[in-house]
Amino acid sequence: MDNINILSHPWDLSPQEASDLQSKLAVQVVRRGQLRNVSTIAGVDVGIHGGILRAAVVVLNYPELGIVENATATRPVTFPYIPGLLSFREGPVILDAIEKISDAPDLVIFDGHGIAHPRRLGIASHIGLLIDIPTIGCAKSRLCGQYEEPGLDRGSHAPLIDKGETIGSVVRTRTGVKPVFVSIGHRLDLCVSVKFVLACCEGYRLPETTRKAHLMAGSKTTSFHLGEISR
Repeated sequence: MDNINILSHPWDLSPQEASDLQSKLAVQVVRRGQLRNVSTIAGVDVGIHGGILRAAVVVLNYPELGIVENATATRPVTFPYIPGLLSFREGPVILDAIEKISDAPDLVIFDGHGIAHPRRLGIASHIGLLIDIPTIGCAKSRLCGQYEEPGLDRGSHAPLIDKGETIGSVVRTRTGVKPVFVSIGHRLDLCVSVKFVLACCEGYRLPETTRKAHLMAGSKTTSFHLGEISR
């Protein structure tokens, strides 16, 4: 992706070194920002097949949510599965896939957390900081924090709070379905993050961005073309 300057740092770190680096990088995350004239939104997810990580990036037009472009990349697993250190396991292969996209999207939604993380640097914040594009974390489960269950109707939401700080929003994207956990990734505020997640949900619990990325990351052979994947 010629129009993105991806920052870098060492990835082959011990768990303690990775944790220390997260704490240092977290202070650089920008937790505010608005988006205007959004025309493309990307979704990112990673699957694993026999010790091989497969990252998928699917770019959709907005607000139509049709597929514009997609890319995948693979790498062997080199970092253990440790809750809170997901970006050190999946980050390098995600960046490989992002580099294959022709044009930078206006926004990227990750299947994972942003600042809703013990050290406030989940994968959406970490990668967002490295690519310097507005990002959102939209996770299926909680990593940290407490909340009260939001209302049952679509669009209901409740704050996710950790150590007295609001770190995300628990959002009902479909009436009567389990909520998702939305948090700031980088260069957006929380209200805007919730707005875009809801706008990208078309009849499913997950936004179309990460839902389609999940389908691609979970398949060894899947390749999408414009207009594929019906609801």
